[in-house]
Amino acid sequence: MTAKILIADDEPNIVISLEYLLQREGYTVLVARDGNEALDCIARELPDLVLLDVMMPHKSGFEVCQAVRANEALHATRILMLTAKGRETDVAKGLALGANAYMTKPFSTRELVSKVAELLAQPGGAVP
Repeated sequence: MTAKILIADDEPNIVISLEYLLQREGYTVLVARDGNEALDCIARELPDLVLLDVMMPHKSGFEVCQAVRANEALHATRILMLTAKGRETDVAKGLALGANAYMTKPFSTRELVSKVAELLAQPGGAVP
């Protein structure tokens, strides 16, 4: 089964490059451009992994992460915070709200692909 990944980011250049990179790796890719769209897509599509930006319109990535973790039906959804907000307090907040991992922009594509594979390989995750 191909893993389904949601890219939740409002920056078009980031979305385009991530979408290309992840499709090239064999994943099914979904896109949401704001927090509300991300929550709707997560509930509807049940992605295996969400690449979640912190600073988005309508709802922040922190709010999206908190809402996903509060919903028992979405418990298996893995969340990788992928954001320019790299202060220790931001990282601690993201992980405390239930993110499985936290990476700061700019990021190495090789490191991102490796982290995605690692998260998806955890028990209960789909494999590409």
